[in-house]
Amino acid sequence: MESEDVAMNEADSLEALSGVLERLTENPYDISLHAEHIRIARSTGMEDQVESALEMMTAFWAAGEEVWLPLIERKLNTSSLDAAEDLRAILDLFTRAEQDYLSITLLQKHLEFLVDRFEHLSQLESRPDGFEELFSPDWMHETMTKVVSLGIGHITKASYIQCSRHGHLLWDIQRDWELERLQNASGEEREQLVGLVETMLLERLQQPHSNFEETFQAYSSFTTNYKPPDEYESLLVKASKLRSRAVKGFQIREGLETSLAKSNFSLEGYAYYLGAERRRKNPDMFVLKALYERAIAEAAKRRFAGESTAEEALRSFWIGYVDFLRQQDAEDEEQLLVFRRGMRSVPVSGEFYARYMRFLERGLEAEEAAGEINATYEKAQSIAPLQADVEQLVALVLARAGFEKRLVEAGKAGEQGFDALMQIVMDGISRVRKASSSGDPRLRLEKYLSAICLDLADLQANAVILWEDTAKHCKTSYLAWTSYTEVLIKQHMYDDARKVFRDIAMKNLDWPEAVWEAWISFEQLHGTVEELEDALDRVDRAQTQVNSRRAKEVEKAQLAAAQLIAETQANVPVAEAPVPIQTKPAVEPTAMQVDAGSTTEPSAKRKAEDEGTPESSKKARVEEQPVRLKRDRENCTVFVAELPSGVQDEGLAALFKDCGSIREIKITQLPNSLVATVEFMERDSVPAALTKDKKRIREQEIAVHLAWRSTLYVTNFPEDADDTFIRTLFGKYGEIFDVRWPSKKFKSTRRFCYVQYTSPASAEAALELNGTDMQEGHKLAVYISNPERRKERTDSDANEREVYVAGLSKLVTKEDLETLFKTYGTVKDVRMILDDKGKSKGFAFVEFENEQDARAALAANNHELKKRRMAVTLADSRVRPKNKAPGYREEVRNRSVRVRNLPTGTQEGLLQQALEKHAKVKRVEVFADLAEAEVELENAAEAGKLLLKPDSIVFNGNTLQVVAENSSGPPTSRPIAPPSATSGFFVPRNAVSRPRAGLGSKQRGLGTAQGSTAPAAGSSATSGSNGGGGKGQDDFRKMLLGGK
Repeated sequence: MESEDVAMNEADSLEALSGVLERLTENPYDISLHAEHIRIARSTGMEDQVESALEMMTAFWAAGEEVWLPLIERKLNTSSLDAAEDLRAILDLFTRAEQDYLSITLLQKHLEFLVDRFEHLSQLESRPDGFEELFSPDWMHETMTKVVSLGIGHITKASYIQCSRHGHLLWDIQRDWELERLQNASGEEREQLVGLVETMLLERLQQPHSNFEETFQAYSSFTTNYKPPDEYESLLVKASKLRSRAVKGFQIREGLETSLAKSNFSLEGYAYYLGAERRRKNPDMFVLKALYERAIAEAAKRRFAGESTAEEALRSFWIGYVDFLRQQDAEDEEQLLVFRRGMRSVPVSGEFYARYMRFLERGLEAEEAAGEINATYEKAQSIAPLQADVEQLVALVLARAGFEKRLVEAGKAGEQGFDALMQIVMDGISRVRKASSSGDPRLRLEKYLSAICLDLADLQANAVILWEDTAKHCKTSYLAWTSYTEVLIKQHMYDDARKVFRDIAMKNLDWPEAVWEAWISFEQLHGTVEELEDALDRVDRAQTQVNSRRAKEVEKAQLAAAQLIAETQANVPVAEAPVPIQTKPAVEPTAMQVDAGSTTEPSAKRKAEDEGTPESSKKARVEEQPVRLKRDRENCTVFVAELPSGVQDEGLAALFKDCGSIREIKITQLPNSLVATVEFMERDSVPAALTKDKKRIREQEIAVHLAWRSTLYVTNFPEDADDTFIRTLFGKYGEIFDVRWPSKKFKSTRRFCYVQYTSPASAEAALELNGTDMQEGHKLAVYISNPERRKERTDSDANEREVYVAGLSKLVTKEDLETLFKTYGTVKDVRMILDDKGKSKGFAFVEFENEQDARAALAANNHELKKRRMAVTLADSRVRPKNKAPGYREEVRNRSVRVRNLPTGTQEGLLQQALEKHAKVKRVEVFADLAEAEVELENAAEAGKLLLKPDSIVFNGNTLQVVAENSSGPPTSRPIAPPSATSGFFVPRNAVSRPRAGLGSKQRGLGTAQGSTAPAAGSSATSGSNGGGGKGQDDFRKMLLGGK
């Protein structure tokens, strides 16, 4: 029976092996298939299948030591180590392996193999035939130097610890071999070796590394044994001066290395380390090159193990590496080697291929570059995963087309150059649409082709055909339709543009407001009064229809949410079920009131109704509403750590179902672990939930603790401290789950944050930072974030403890205010707002120790101080006055911008930190449901700086879209997107950029002729010039449509 089971297992393995080989044949550039192939091959127990799987991996991908070491070990076991041919094959295998990724283990094995074979051959009476220079002393020195150079920049103590089980560090192996060779030498050879070893030791002393004391001691011993005694002291003084810079360099980086090691060499840790090194005034090539190699090797190892985020990090590291080498003017040969290695490591990165093609264009003559770039482009086109990724595909096509375009412009492309350029871009558009049915939402290739038609050649009609086809393909894209109408307007085809506007006004587009705005702008410039009013009427009807649809969608979403709540409550015992709160009937949405979450001022009609309501009914209505209980997140949440991979919400819900009603389960994949938070409806459920600690899920023991026990409240850090500063400072104590920053929209002086670890032990360890001296006399305050002691936290209720004092005389001083307000209670701080001359601007803030004293201080309102009566109110900026000074709202709007495409879960505090790197920000308010934020800056100039910034701002992986604040319509605290009751335009989350209303970037004249004087779209457009291509518009249309 047992033999039958073995036979069945073998049969299953062979069947699985056959299946994965079939899939690999179809898609050899899927690294997960190679990992599966190796795993299945090992399960068969057949060594030849394992070797075949490993070799197949190396044929298509760069591989790490987990692939190369078994191949090398097998080669060593099956080769004759006394045969020159076999030894050369082994050495070639080592060289291939070392070109993929940095591996200290692999390099050390190579060095030990060299030393072992050298010693073996040295003991023979005569060298075997065929060895020639192989394993001669000079060959050994040259070869060992090359091997050591690949890993010599690995400066950490961690590498020393990892390698100590194998013997010595890479450089130590060569040093010991060279010293032994010197010890056995004599005569002229000895003199040569003394110079060689001295140079080697002095060079090492100038390189940052962890065991520099040992290196210095080795040099001291060397001078004692091989240098004149009278030179000993002077040589050591010289060596000490040489090593001082390297020692300082290592000490500067030791903290970063320690943090990196404590983060378990996470990819985020490497990214931060690399960023810190790149920001130095004079980046160190020696350190940075090795650091990139280390980061790339770690990311590749994690990708092979199946870590989902490793591929993106690996691409980022390779791109950063080649960009750094280019910026530092590294030798072309060195850059070429890195590019070739990178293409094996990230063959599905179009961005990396694009950089390689630009490198070839810079370094080669036009003819040679054309051949290499074309070969690279064809190879990239054969990689299926790249061809299925729109972002990578667009980058690749643009790089290839850019090279061809520059050849055409320089007159080096030949007669068919322009046709080739057009074909490259049109083929790229076809590939993008094949990769995604919706195509590229930003229409980058279409824009590129349109620019070629309009600017590089006189092919305006071709541009019209292009955008007509694009609009038909991307039927719901506002960008496609506005680009189509824009090119029609440029060609003075006003009747055609007007017809398009009329046809699409009522269509279901992703941003219809953009099209409506473009239409109205077009009619204002080119239409008659009747045509303008017709457009306004049609837009008004379209708005009504769109708003009605959106209101229905909101109602549908609310209904779905209500049903979900009802289902949740149905599972709660009757005694515990919450009583529904009776609310007033929802006001029927008006034309543009489509966002249920938006807040608007009551209408005049509503006020009139309220005034006419009997007093008794008013009171009854108020009394019917129960007090709304505040969500007690901190006391109702437990933290679950050490979860096995693959756990879902249902698994945790089943574990905690007997503890009480669960409000929310949130599972988070951290770089090194899977964790979750479980929030209950009642805090009484928490004690039962804590009994689940040490329970098992999928045979793995989990850890459960109160969330606040692993959370620190941190304050009094320097004003310029940001998220990176806090994570670096606290990261050395354990894995950080999250850092939460307060919003500054109500109080700009807030300076605290919450640091949450995955374990209470890490939080307890980090308490040692409490009282640490920071800059300018700041002593860092770090406490366990016990919700019962919230009032003890600095700034936790600062809004309620502060009063705003206005109407002050310029003669009033800080001492005057302290004397006055201390009569109401203990004053913590007085902040006088001063002008350039140090005089009071007429207002100040007074902060008390407790809220009661602040409220008592309101009695000072209208008090006369130095012949001026002052106004005193609570400083809580959430209590905003209803009446603003004339022009105030317009002034705020002029210095405000909209930020779109925010990532899910954006913290206002973190977003403000990111934007403050580019402009002076006063206030940020995030609207999570719209993935947008309203950003108020210090002045209009700062707003302009943010709007005109040439480089995009990337925040948590999303490229932010910054647009001007809406200047029309009534002011509102909501973003542009949900329109107000009277006007405004809806901005969808996926809107890429705001179009130019109606007109193109280059004005070709404001002719008033309508359709009679302009060529018509469609067939009438075929009369345009064929530019330089020699093909008519029918040919262009066929090429664009792929022969349709």
